[in-house]
Amino acid sequence: MPLPALQKFERGIERQLRLLEVRKTVIERKIERQIRVFEEKRGGIGKKIEEQIRQFERKRGIRIDDEVRFIRSWIERPLSIGAVTPSGKILARTMARYVDPDSNGPVVELGPGTGPVTEALVRAGVAPSRLVLVEFDAGFCRILRSRFPDATLVQGDAYSLRRLLEALLLQPAAAVVSGLPLVTKPLKMRLRLIRDAFDLMLPGAPFVQFTYSVASPLPRRLGGFSVEASERIWMNIPPARVWVYRKN
Repeated sequence: MPLPALQKFERGIERQLRLLEVRKTVIERKIERQIRVFEEKRGGIGKKIEEQIRQFERKRGIRIDDEVRFIRSWIERPLSIGAVTPSGKILARTMARYVDPDSNGPVVELGPGTGPVTEALVRAGVAPSRLVLVEFDAGFCRILRSRFPDATLVQGDAYSLRRLLEALLLQPAAAVVSGLPLVTKPLKMRLRLIRDAFDLMLPGAPFVQFTYSVASPLPRRLGGFSVEASERIWMNIPPARVWVYRKN
């Protein structure tokens, strides 16, 4: 091929390459625009789904994240977690109802988990600064610390109640509210817990315990304390009952 013809051919190739580069740039920009539009739409859908979840949570009185944490913790340690899911609002309010917000002294909560009963106590008028929260699970402790910064948080085994709180409480407790799985523990351990609690409380102060079982977690025949029970709370999952013990 003569030189002029070769040069002309090369210029044609270069022109075609430039056109291809321009078209490539245009196509890339279109794709980028489509990706941005898709991401904006996806973000809008995500926000819509998130708002629907929040509405569901408000309506049902639950936190989905808390449900997941509870289920995971229950699967890992089924005999150590008192509930399969966080306590429902009705159960939490029922437990809080047995605590006099105008009483003197701290209010101790055993096994608060993510804090639904704690929140009910605060809503019932118990000052957060009066609350002493005893929780074993480190993950739940982080949640409680962020949600109730004014409360006193003690990470430890609530079944060693005397050792944990004897030096901490500056005055007798006005109430002990428990979400512990008492029925999964030997009777001797249950009795030791409630006796330690009574020793740390004001005379006649309530030990408030919920359970899924029909019978009282502490047998009435043992004596030494009075027993009171709420109606069965069918709206809770699973249905539960609140038992209240006071030292005679």
